[in-house]
Amino acid sequence: MTPRRAYPSDISDARWELIESTLSAWRQNRLDRRPTGKPALTDLREIFNAILYVNRTGIAWRYLPHDFPPHATVYAYYAAWRDEGIFTKLGYELTSLARIKEGRKPEPTAGVVDTQSVKTSTNVPVTSQGTDAGKKIVGRKRGIVTDTLGLILAVIVTAASQSDNAIGRQLLDQTKKTYPSISKTWVDTGFKNAAVEYGAKLDIDVEVVPRSTKTPGFHVVKRRWVVERSLGWIMLHRRLARDYETLPASSEAMIHIASIDNLTKRITGETTPNWRWTY
Repeated sequence: MTPRRAYPSDISDARWELIESTLSAWRQNRLDRRPTGKPALTDLREIFNAILYVNRTGIAWRYLPHDFPPHATVYAYYAAWRDEGIFTKLGYELTSLARIKEGRKPEPTAGVVDTQSVKTSTNVPVTSQGTDAGKKIVGRKRGIVTDTLGLILAVIVTAASQSDNAIGRQLLDQTKKTYPSISKTWVDTGFKNAAVEYGAKLDIDVEVVPRSTKTPGFHVVKRRWVVERSLGWIMLHRRLARDYETLPASSEAMIHIASIDNLTKRITGETTPNWRWTY
């Protein structure tokens, strides 16, 4: 790796060890298909560090610092890993490791579902946006499923006009396909009967958890606080504070990257640096 001063977003040796084999196997598979068979010169760790830098700081790809590989090269790797499901694969592998560390079984049996509407930037195509009538937000809607620890199991990004029930059905499909062991989920009142009935078809007991009408203002809601905390965690990654991505698939990839960042730190016991440095 080219010597340079480390950025706070750089991945540590211990965290890199958790994902290096998956990325190296991906590269070797690509090399095996090359006519020349010549090895690539780009350092995979530096590519991943650059992707984490974009995800954590929220900058545009073209504004990557010059001590990283060229931004076009970094984006090409990012797009390939997005399209070939490498970020999703890493999330699956790391979630199992994080659960084992917490004394849980690798495969979860229960999950929590929620959505979040976010504003979009000016470069996002109008065709992939919509209006969340309830929250009065023009943009996109993120739907996620977490386990009871708050680890992300499934992600979907749609126009904000998409109903929670429609998103819920897609999330339940995705979760059941990846984690056949899932048999229970909790949702908020936005999902209503359609999601409950669809879950029953998948052998998933979907329980609607309403807010307490007796408690005014903010209060912690049973089970649902877990997924709401996870949405808060990913918002610490500034690329996700607003949806800047042209493709919904890129929005989903950025959520997976934030999750990978958090999972590797959780497994190794590292912490996330605070933006407010003490000098």
